[in-house]
Amino acid sequence: MTTTTPHQGGLPTAGGDRPWADPTLPTGTRVEALLAELTTAEKVAQLSSAWEDVEPSGPEVAPGTSLFGKVGDLADTAAHGLGQLTRPYGTVPRPAVEHARLLAERQRQVVAQHRLGIPAMAHEECLTGFTTYGATIYPTSLGMAATFDPDLIGRIGRAIGADLAEAGVHQGLAPVVDVIRDYRWGRCEETYGEDPHLVGEIAQAYVLGVQSQGVVATLKHFAGYSASTGGRNHAPVAVGPREFADVVLPPFERLVAAGVGSVMNSYAEIDGEAPAASERLLTGVLREQWGFEGTVVSDYWSLPFLVTAHRVAADLTAAGLLALRAGLDVELPDQRGFGPALLAAVERGQADGADLDRAVRRVLRQKIEIGLCDPDWDPRPPGLRAGAIDLDKPANRLLAREAARSGAVLLANDGTLPLPAAGRIAVIGPCADDVRTMFGCYSFPNHVLSQRDDLGNGVEARSLRAALAEELPDVTWDFAPGCPIRETDRSGIAAAAGAAARAELAVLVVGDKPGMFGIGTSGEGCDVEDLRLPGVQEELVEAVLATGTPTVLVVNSGRPYAVGRFQDRAAALVQVFLPGEEGGPAVAELLSGRANFSGKLPVQIPRTDGGQPYTYLHPPLADRQSALSNLDPTPAFPFGHGLSYTSFEVADLTLDRERVPTDGRFTASLRVRNTGARRGAETVQLYAVDPVAQVTRPVRALLAFAKVDLAPGEQAAVRFDVHTDRLAFTGLDGRIVEPGEIALHAGTSSADTPLRASLHLTGEQRDATVLQHFGVPTTVERSAER
Repeated sequence: MTTTTPHQGGLPTAGGDRPWADPTLPTGTRVEALLAELTTAEKVAQLSSAWEDVEPSGPEVAPGTSLFGKVGDLADTAAHGLGQLTRPYGTVPRPAVEHARLLAERQRQVVAQHRLGIPAMAHEECLTGFTTYGATIYPTSLGMAATFDPDLIGRIGRAIGADLAEAGVHQGLAPVVDVIRDYRWGRCEETYGEDPHLVGEIAQAYVLGVQSQGVVATLKHFAGYSASTGGRNHAPVAVGPREFADVVLPPFERLVAAGVGSVMNSYAEIDGEAPAASERLLTGVLREQWGFEGTVVSDYWSLPFLVTAHRVAADLTAAGLLALRAGLDVELPDQRGFGPALLAAVERGQADGADLDRAVRRVLRQKIEIGLCDPDWDPRPPGLRAGAIDLDKPANRLLAREAARSGAVLLANDGTLPLPAAGRIAVIGPCADDVRTMFGCYSFPNHVLSQRDDLGNGVEARSLRAALAEELPDVTWDFAPGCPIRETDRSGIAAAAGAAARAELAVLVVGDKPGMFGIGTSGEGCDVEDLRLPGVQEELVEAVLATGTPTVLVVNSGRPYAVGRFQDRAAALVQVFLPGEEGGPAVAELLSGRANFSGKLPVQIPRTDGGQPYTYLHPPLADRQSALSNLDPTPAFPFGHGLSYTSFEVADLTLDRERVPTDGRFTASLRVRNTGARRGAETVQLYAVDPVAQVTRPVRALLAFAKVDLAPGEQAAVRFDVHTDRLAFTGLDGRIVEPGEIALHAGTSSADTPLRASLHLTGEQRDATVLQHFGVPTTVERSAER
């Protein structure tokens, strides 16, 4: 006989009349049993969420926080159960253990109010680490991509997932797999760059890492968000169907095949369609074509935006019905379209009961799979049960340091770097002594505390100025900020130039301070009209360079700025992409020479202010047309570029076969050797060029890459096992692999590819609507110099 005595967590023990609570039964059986028990009101409640900590007068932590505010208290919002608790850690600054106690109390209330005692899932942002007070702040996504090291990012994903799980969080709203199309877009920093293969490689490592800890990862933003007109946030997307299919969609398709648990819709508008209401995208592409089985969650307030921003729904009821029919399963962050409005519509017969059940099944499956319906579930997060929650562990900090080092890119160097161990060096610039300039917009300090300097950062972080002084204690350091990051105050430029003139060397640190919705110079809602450095920082650079003092220009930013104009006058140029809490010491180690640079650009660095916004992944017509246009879009530094303190040689590109069926595979091999005097890592890159095709193709596209660490004199044989799925593209009548010649170029950047080989695809044109192979298995065999 089944007992109904609640467990400590509030769930009844399993038994014959509660098969949904029996973990020995198949998941599908449990889902159907629980679905059959739910009333209509309880079903609708599973599609809703509640944001307990948000207040209209609080920080703008999402688009609409101050406008929409809070729906109500849990007594009302969870009266019939609840699908999700929104950001229980990430909204206000509290010690993690206090958040954990509050989360446990809220879960107890949700369980107590629900007739069957079903807990809510809790979700949080986790783009640069767990977005909560006191949690490790890793480099932003663009900085992670610059490592070109999926293994490292996989370890970071596991660490973030473990922290979320320790805190009782079930779902992380990351990663962003939008492919950059315009550098003016404020959210460039949140992406993994401008190449869909690189984005897919890094994102897959991150997702598998997070989900290995039992936490559901969420792909953002499906789809097209980053291709907005003019690089503006929340703007229409004007892309053709082939660009959409071959550039925008591939990372999403790959991560669905890899088993990601959740997908979030985009705010964009694509040819008149709002993704939150697009049955074509959310059901046709995502589910029917790709076979996605997880949940689709709305980006915050996407349903109200169907009414106010897109005007495709007359009211919230209509918005909820549109989204439900399209295939959206859970409304975040609250319940304006999937709450009482949807319940009333269902009861009036306006909604298809099958659509409702379909969404509820997906939600229940996820809850059952992560253990929320098991009899031994406990509302107390594991860390709370253990008595302590440490979200900034020493091991996390070591990972953050490694990622910051690995993702810093040496663009140019005339021999000035490494810095000398003695002498007088001026440290100049608004980013030199402000640690928040090293954090991304989704770090807690910049996301929530951007206007609360009095609350500190929650984590220990040293600025580059402080880290350099510690790294090189025998140097006499002079500091001058020169100017603010974004304001037009020029009063300090003369003093900064004076400090540079008196010094033997200058380290000039410029760039961004991320924030949200115009508060920062990079981040969500912080778009720009051109690619000049913010504020009057370019005037500061000009003034320092004019002194004639050798200057190391360090650009710390969330997007690539047009600093190519300075490359011939700066002694060295370094690009870092918001390197996180360990960024100061990591960059100091690199500048001193104690560590070696190995980062590569996941974006191009433009030469001019307008930037001619375009990425390396462009068709021939986007190249310089000297006889037809006076504008030159050639970048200052290409995609994949990055130097080292040592030197490398790549040689001997060979193919195991020259003719390959359109449904076959081949192996490309090459050799890389460290020809310098110190240890270093080189990222060898293989590109495909399609000389003639039925539609225009990119001038080159990244096919595979491998980061290889080598001692002086050591060499390695690198083999890429490539399936022809990697050569698929959208032709005149769908995605195909087309017979014909493929040229392979290999080297150390998209523009430095001295190695060439030719491949001929044979046989009939192949339909490649469904792909099986997304990655490229790679082997590296090291050996001593011969």
